[in-house]
Amino acid sequence: MRISYFCPTNYKILADIIHLLPDNIANQIAAGEVIQRPSSAVKELLENAVDAGADEIKLIISDAGKSLVQVIDNGKGMSPIDAKMAFERHATSKIRNIDDLFTIKTMGFRGEALASIAAVAQVELKTKRPEDVSGTFIEVENSQVVAEEPIGMNSGTSIAMKNLFFNVPARRNFLKSNTTELKNIVEEFIRVSMAFPDKFFSLQSNGQEVFHLEKGTLKQRIVQILGNTYNAKLVSVLEHTDYLNIMGFVGKPETAKKTRGDQYIFVNNRFIKSSYLNHAIMNAFSELIPKDSFPMYALFIDLNPAQVDINVHPTKQEIKFEDEKIVYAFVQSAVKHALAQFSITPTLDFDLDPTIQHLDSVSKPTSAERNASVASSSLYQTFSQKNQAHFIERKSDLKHWKDFYESDTSAPKSVEESISVMHKEYTATFDLFQLNHQYIVVPNETGFMLVHQQHAHERVLYDQYALAVEGKPIATQQSLFPATIELTPADAILLTELLDDLQELGYQIESFGKHTFIIQGTPADVSQGNEKVTIEKILDQYKHFNMDLACSKREKLLRSLAMQNAVKVGVKLGQKEMQTLVAELLACSMPSATPGGKPTFMHFKKDELEKMFGK
Repeated sequence: MRISYFCPTNYKILADIIHLLPDNIANQIAAGEVIQRPSSAVKELLENAVDAGADEIKLIISDAGKSLVQVIDNGKGMSPIDAKMAFERHATSKIRNIDDLFTIKTMGFRGEALASIAAVAQVELKTKRPEDVSGTFIEVENSQVVAEEPIGMNSGTSIAMKNLFFNVPARRNFLKSNTTELKNIVEEFIRVSMAFPDKFFSLQSNGQEVFHLEKGTLKQRIVQILGNTYNAKLVSVLEHTDYLNIMGFVGKPETAKKTRGDQYIFVNNRFIKSSYLNHAIMNAFSELIPKDSFPMYALFIDLNPAQVDINVHPTKQEIKFEDEKIVYAFVQSAVKHALAQFSITPTLDFDLDPTIQHLDSVSKPTSAERNASVASSSLYQTFSQKNQAHFIERKSDLKHWKDFYESDTSAPKSVEESISVMHKEYTATFDLFQLNHQYIVVPNETGFMLVHQQHAHERVLYDQYALAVEGKPIATQQSLFPATIELTPADAILLTELLDDLQELGYQIESFGKHTFIIQGTPADVSQGNEKVTIEKILDQYKHFNMDLACSKREKLLRSLAMQNAVKVGVKLGQKEMQTLVAELLACSMPSATPGGKPTFMHFKKDELEKMFGK
């Protein structure tokens, strides 16, 4: 039906304004949902290779995937007609009717991947079935087939995506740096290769092999990908139920890190992102690791596909369970059970510590006088009289504690005034002393300062590093015996990105091929022999900031270095060390807080202390 619009002012019939988009433009728009960056194409092509039954899959990339993403497999290949049909929208061999959507067992199924890739890149496809004499070569550009011919080749498929977004320059301009895009590619490669340890995978970037993963067990694949440090620190998880099965590994508590990087959940061999299930696993570790740390895990959940909806998001990484609560409970229980079996979770000790038996309060009998004295106290009465607990502040002798936190008219009115007072009072000669190997007590004429040694040193180091990157490089201490460090591929990519900035901060690190680096020198304050551990922890801290901080790469690096190199709680300091640290803190631009906003000191005044004791 044709609809026109009548305009009363000039009595003209307006032309129709709704029209169908050309196929190539429609495909480019649709491709935006599926192919957002090179790593998106990597995911789709690797999954297609898995679905083709291949057990040898090679990924080759150039220019972080911007120039080339190629996947070569030894799978079942395609016929000439199927090869051409694969580039059509919604063309798939995996869905016949609507019911098939609820029993999907393959990785891909929508029929959008190759059509989307061909809409935004130049694509070359080579494929051959074992039963065919020759293979098929197809070249597609801007969704149009520009070449098609038979070729000689081995059975399997090779598909190359060249010059991503060549026809959509605005999209290409939004791609990140090569380091970031390569990192994203590595993440997608790891997710697919970890799900199928019985298949060979390799990744080659700009002519260099980044991964070479031989067929093996899941544990072997985890160690191949995440590093040998996990070899003896994995706990097996295995639970079979009528509803679902759970298997995989979790890292022992000592492997927990500041980042979520080494965390993988698979449902029916498909990698998923689920904050809900992550919460279940974190609960299982709740009493074993610090609250700001994250455990390693690679868990596989197998259940009836009808119980899962994977058609929620174009990337297929977000899914819905028919019964989320029961899956949550099973996952948490499975991890807890595994940790308990390996004697990692804490157990209740019902044996009384023998030293307690010798305390006066246990060994000596009480007396009537003592009982009467205790019973007459206001604190005892507060808790013994019915419905009186909420009156504790008014009735007990603890009321003076509140005064300590109330403002004092004689106290400085700002942080700047507090610092000014500290400067003046610190110039006087007082001996400092350390409390619990954590705090520095700085006495003065009006009370004392309580300095948190780690936070204070973090602020001092941050200011020093900030000066270094502004043109005053930190001197490097050459190592008599240079240390060699081997990193995971992802960490090697990250360290390569940071090498120039690290050099200004006193670190002399050189690439030594593949994922290996040589540490030739470090800043003077980094003790010899700890170079490897220091670099690993700096990278871990940087990744933590990379997730949470919306600031520059350099800022994240400065904060990471300051946090990692600061003197830790538990370290004993001498008189000279404490005095130097306090003096350097007071000389900082913002001595009252760390770069992250944590306080470096508290100021306790004498009159406030006296109020606490009722004077």
